[in-house]
Amino acid sequence: MTVTLAQWNEFLKQHPNAHFLQTGPWGELKSRFGWKVVRLIEQGDGAQILFRKLPFGFTIAYLPKGPVGWNEKLIKKIDAVCQRNHAIFIKIEPNLMEGEGESELRFLGGYVPSSPIQPRRTVVVSLEGTEEEILKRMKQKTRYNIHLAGKKNVVVKRSQDVAEFYRMAILTAERDLFSVHTRAYYQGVYDLLGAQENCELLTAYYGRRSLASLLVVRAGENAYYLYGASYDFERNRMPTYLIQWEAMKWAKSQGCRNYDLWGIPDLEEEELERGFAQRDAHDGLWGVYRFKRGFGGEVKRSVGAWDKVFNERLYRIYTRYLKLRGGQGD
Repeated sequence: MTVTLAQWNEFLKQHPNAHFLQTGPWGELKSRFGWKVVRLIEQGDGAQILFRKLPFGFTIAYLPKGPVGWNEKLIKKIDAVCQRNHAIFIKIEPNLMEGEGESELRFLGGYVPSSPIQPRRTVVVSLEGTEEEILKRMKQKTRYNIHLAGKKNVVVKRSQDVAEFYRMAILTAERDLFSVHTRAYYQGVYDLLGAQENCELLTAYYGRRSLASLLVVRAGENAYYLYGASYDFERNRMPTYLIQWEAMKWAKSQGCRNYDLWGIPDLEEEELERGFAQRDAHDGLWGVYRFKRGFGGEVKRSVGAWDKVFNERLYRIYTRYLKLRGGQGD
């Protein structure tokens, strides 16, 4: 059945490790930026589905990192809700890693593999053990840079200054060729998730000057490095290393067991190791991998994305449009 936000939040209390993209506040965030949110619960499992309007009354449907639990009736209800909302297709990105839960995919009859929106491969750092044990699992150079930042008088503090984070994000996007959301979007993330103490904005300072900033979110036992940014000056003080370590410590203090560094090139780990050393430190996601690998996490890969098409002709037109535009959308 379709449920309210309050009912969905109550349902998630029984599923504390649901991905943050399936939480009520995230759905509310997306509703502020052009998406319609529909939440379903069937036989103890559920799904938060996003619908984006298209011309002539059609929509596209997106189920990020869900559903929350699997059963045949829920999947059929998802299809029915999509058809009622005139979706030309739905894209489901299950919160499943390769080799850990692929049996659930048997419920996706009529779905076909497709291009993902969320990063498929990531690095997940275990927060088990003491802080000293977590540090010991990191690469030596990363530990050195964390300690160096402290010696060079870098201090990390909680912040509410989303405007400053956005100024850094603009610079980072230009420097590293990444996309950037609007300031209002980042403010929405901070306000909606932070209201439930599930988000923290951290900023690294040298004196009164801010150097780097990040948004970390959590859901259950998992924390996620969602957005990060930094200025070009004082980079020799290694603020980005210290701020990640402080985010991990915050996550651990909140009861998290894992810290997801959220996105690296989708290549086998052996190829990543061979390739990153041959590329410039700022060569797109290769520079990201160079940085993230040092924190001693495990490289994991999701089962990817799956589409079910309800209008074949419009689906072909839409996918051609995306190829021309060069992206999947959000």
